[in-house]
Amino acid sequence: MNDRPPAFDLAAADTSASPTRAERDSLGEVRVPADAYYGAQTQRAVDNFPISGLCFGSRYAHAAGSDTGFGRRFLRALGLVKLAAAGVNRDLDQLDDAVGAAIEDAARAVADGSYDAHFPIDVFQTGSGTSSNMNANEVIANAANEALGAPLGSKAPVHPNDHVNMGQSSNDVIPTAIHVAATLALTEDLLPALDHLADTIAQRAQEHADVVKTGRTHLMDAMPVTLGQEMGAWANQVRRGRARIEDLVPELAALAIGGTAVGTGINTPQGFGKAVAARLAALTGYPFTEAPDHFVAQASNDTVVAVSGALNAAATSLMKISNDLRWMNSGPNAGLAEITLPALQPGSSIMPGKINPVIPEATAMVAAQVMGNHTTITVAGQAANFQLSVMLPVIARNLLESIGLLAGAARVLADMAVREMTVNHERIAELVERNPILVTALNPVIGYDKAAVIAKRAYAEGRRVKDVARELTDLSEEELDRLLDPRRMTG
Repeated sequence: MNDRPPAFDLAAADTSASPTRAERDSLGEVRVPADAYYGAQTQRAVDNFPISGLCFGSRYAHAAGSDTGFGRRFLRALGLVKLAAAGVNRDLDQLDDAVGAAIEDAARAVADGSYDAHFPIDVFQTGSGTSSNMNANEVIANAANEALGAPLGSKAPVHPNDHVNMGQSSNDVIPTAIHVAATLALTEDLLPALDHLADTIAQRAQEHADVVKTGRTHLMDAMPVTLGQEMGAWANQVRRGRARIEDLVPELAALAIGGTAVGTGINTPQGFGKAVAARLAALTGYPFTEAPDHFVAQASNDTVVAVSGALNAAATSLMKISNDLRWMNSGPNAGLAEITLPALQPGSSIMPGKINPVIPEATAMVAAQVMGNHTTITVAGQAANFQLSVMLPVIARNLLESIGLLAGAARVLADMAVREMTVNHERIAELVERNPILVTALNPVIGYDKAAVIAKRAYAEGRRVKDVARELTDLSEEELDRLLDPRRMTG
């Protein structure tokens, strides 16, 4: 089972485009591509949902062939759930050893990505994800049968429902797969990426801890801050966002498996859910447990909505940081020009020499997509009628996409913008020197009204506050130097 099956074109799901074989399900006969590892129920779903072309097994869903796309994450988790369930059924003597071992091998191959191209069902499908669950059952059954010497399409000795799906229902398998996939994606991808971004920002903040710059409120000049203070706030934003996400991981670790159709556990051996969760924990190294209330686990998606909310907050932070970088980089002559981001590519097809802040722009677009995904997940989360949520596939797609996008953007922002930016010290000093708001430091001595007169004249005449204050107050040169020292104002 370690060998990857022959390459399979998703276009083959169009049964008019290739040789076919006959398969039967409870509704009758269906023509299936001859070399497909899936069966009749998958083919019906392919025929029923020609909506987006976006499939868990498609290349797009796999982030250009990486292991971190939402499709790969979901199929990895789905394979692991089937692997764990087969192992427990063997332990409970529900499956013959040879059949159980073949199912385990096939499920492991699904988890490893060997059969991704045989998952052609559109994300926009039946709301329970039954189509994707049966897709997995059929692929695993065919692969297991092949290993046992039976041809594709046979349902003996391994049957997709009776053996691969034993003790399970789509209604507990798909929520379980979502939780497992999200847990793995968060802990393996996003949390380390946010750590990397926060550490990179903090390092640059430390390097520039003593660089005094003009603070800004309402995009207008305000009292001075240090660049270290400004960037340190970014780092702490990222860290706080990371902490919110991490706090929710234990909730994701509680799995719906064992509840079967409606949460009662019908047709499931005693202790099945607990045993599957324990086996998943052993397979992954993460502390998965059986959900304490199966009715909640299957009838709601509150935990996933909460996780998406934390991702939304992290996206908000990345957009704020990206926009600050864009403003600070603006120019080179007519903007702030406090920093210079690396020149990564020509910025215009018509204006020679123009360089744009492409990394912060890309990050801001990721943040916008995550915000949109959160809206969809929120709407989908309330679409839980009585004992079952009925928008699970789109929840899986959007949640896992958001995690992958944020992880990728955080690393790119750290490595290609924050780490490589240069600080324009002379420009920063010039802007601080000309900042009329420095007069605020004179308020306790000369009063707000007189300070306002000084600020207005300094701005109107393009002069330093210190020079105007020297003319309009009785303060000594020593007092002006002390009171109007920008470094002193940063605290």
